Amino acid sequence: MPHFTFDYSANLEGLVDLKDLAGLIHRTMMETGLFELGAIRVRGFRTETYAVADLLEENGFIDMSLRIGQGRSEADRKAAGDAIFAAVSAFLSERFETPHFMLSLEIREIDADFSWKKNAIHPRLRQQTI
Repeated sequence: MPHFTFDYSANLEGLVDLKDLAGLIHRTMMETGLFELGAIRVRGFRTETYAVADLLEENGFIDMSLRIGQGRSEADRKAAGDAIFAAVSAFLSERFETPHFMLSLEIREIDADFSWKKNAIHPRLRQQTI
């Protein structure tokens, strides 16, 4: 854990460097100090079908979701959300110069009793830091 996903409207391709956006999110998550490198996953999903606000073709969105394991304080979750949202907002500042863009972020905790994981990356990365 954590899993960070973002859905984006197809009309943003060519306007937003989505690979750089994913890298920025990953770096910002690491900078919070709350997440272990081997656990971070950042994924973006193109949304072909959508209807946004007043249905203008130029309306676009990025909807972000961060799912994390239980155990972090409310203050830590808020600080992580603030840091990620600020970094992404700055990265997308050009999009906010138009009246056709929406950005959102939600953080959800995953109930450990209903989450199964197996990660072969952790041992490799943990060994490198020793």
